[in-house]
Amino acid sequence: MNQVNPAALSKLNLTELTTNIRTWGKELGFQQVGFSDINLEKYRPYLEHWLAKNFHGEMGYMARHQELRCRPDKLVPGTLTAICVRMDYATSTNNSFDPLNESNKAYVARYARGRDYHKLMRKRLQKFAQRIEAAVGKFGYRAFVDSAPVLERALAEKAGLGWIGKNTMLINKQAGSWFFLGELFTDLPIPADQQDGEHCGSCTACLTICPTNAFVTANQLDARRCISYLTIESKKAIPLELRPLMGNRVFGCDDCQLVCPWNKFTSVTTEQDFAPRHGLNDSELLALFCWSEEQFLSRTRGSAIARAGYEGWLRNLAVALGNAEPSPEITAALKQRRSYPSELVREHVEWALQRHQSS
Repeated sequence: MNQVNPAALSKLNLTELTTNIRTWGKELGFQQVGFSDINLEKYRPYLEHWLAKNFHGEMGYMARHQELRCRPDKLVPGTLTAICVRMDYATSTNNSFDPLNESNKAYVARYARGRDYHKLMRKRLQKFAQRIEAAVGKFGYRAFVDSAPVLERALAEKAGLGWIGKNTMLINKQAGSWFFLGELFTDLPIPADQQDGEHCGSCTACLTICPTNAFVTANQLDARRCISYLTIESKKAIPLELRPLMGNRVFGCDDCQLVCPWNKFTSVTTEQDFAPRHGLNDSELLALFCWSEEQFLSRTRGSAIARAGYEGWLRNLAVALGNAEPSPEITAALKQRRSYPSELVREHVEWALQRHQSS
């Protein structure tokens, strides 16, 4: 990346600059801006233990780039400071579990109901960097939004944006956890912010609510049992013993956030791109299961759901239909998919049909 001009940097008032950067970030729609150094060595043992236990499952990229995650200056040479931001995405302050009890409707994780946040935040971060550049001159930077080997929650924690809770999510005392994270790796020598303390206390609500018991202990998630992993990251058959526990969750899972007491402080986003599209906050399982591949591609364009692919989408919906209240319509729809070209889909369809035949 470009190097900051030492002569220009010597003239800067870093206290004034950090104040201005926070202001510019909020003007661009980020709810909070913080600064972290790049020493992540205290997080390395947690990552190494997690990988050694194979808790990452099929996410081989987590192991391949382990060193880059722990060393931001190896990922982007010259990095001195990570400017960390968060952006709220909740469209409601209602943290009710009621939608999870409507077995014939699909539950899509809140973050995925609107447009994909990656592009929106990356564009904002680019504008953010350009605004800083207008003040300090050319400097080295690179923007990240869940798009490279970055320990974003660790950096955000060090930057004072919150603490990593027992559910492994970043939690903020004033905002809960319904927000996205992004980073600018820079060569600006900005002083780090003070890290917040841990505020989960004795609460274990997130650990006990998990439908599939994916938490081995506090701060230790076995992704192989996590519904978000199973419905998004995994491309294989969902383990038989976990399918009945998934309920109507077809893309992601919010349970450990819905139950978190800190989410009573949730703020509603003003970003229209995060508003639900195509009724994904209130859709019948059957309606989604009947989408053609063309409809799926069209309706998930620019959405995080596209990541699952059509095959994964049908697999997830077949499981949810197997957990739904039986009806002739569901049985008929499942039978229509019995000859679907994908063996993965057919296997989950047969499982769902057997569930209804035995009920």
